[in-house]
Amino acid sequence: MKRLMMTFIGCAVLLAMALPLQAANARGKTEITLNGKTVSIDYGRPSLHGRTVGQMLAQLKPGQFWRLGADSSTTFQADVPLAFGGKTVPAGTYSLWAQKLPKNHWDLVFNTQHGQWGTDHNPKLDLVKVPLQESKASDSADMVTIKLAEEGSGGRFSLQWGDLMLTSNFEGK
Repeated sequence: MKRLMMTFIGCAVLLAMALPLQAANARGKTEITLNGKTVSIDYGRPSLHGRTVGQMLAQLKPGQFWRLGADSSTTFQADVPLAFGGKTVPAGTYSLWAQKLPKNHWDLVFNTQHGQWGTDHNPKLDLVKVPLQESKASDSADMVTIKLAEEGSGGRFSLQWGDLMLTSNFEGK
């Protein structure tokens, strides 16, 4: 009887540990090398599941933040300082957010807190905000897709979800 009870408890513990893993969204990672140093982003990849990106982001009002993914916060790591226009992001690890602004404008926000659940944004820890260009993608991505691409002497950040495309260029310093 004791052996049967221990088997039952063991199975229950394994099931309890497996259920959250099944509920989690897929993870994505993108990285490039600039000046011999790595720049990477790790993020959750929510799906539209037949909805539009407009429906998914409709609840965001100007001034509010989007976690740029799902589940735990999107993690940005750079082993080299980066210049986004006139703003510098020091080498380090950050959580990434997008702040919705009026008239379909967005800022990419680098926050010094990272590793937290993706909805736990503390604006007091925002380090740098850089403008993102919004455009309409030529195709549709069901899952959030973030890419870093080498471009010139720097790189290009892009995020696509549905037909929404947000981009910004940067240089390694």
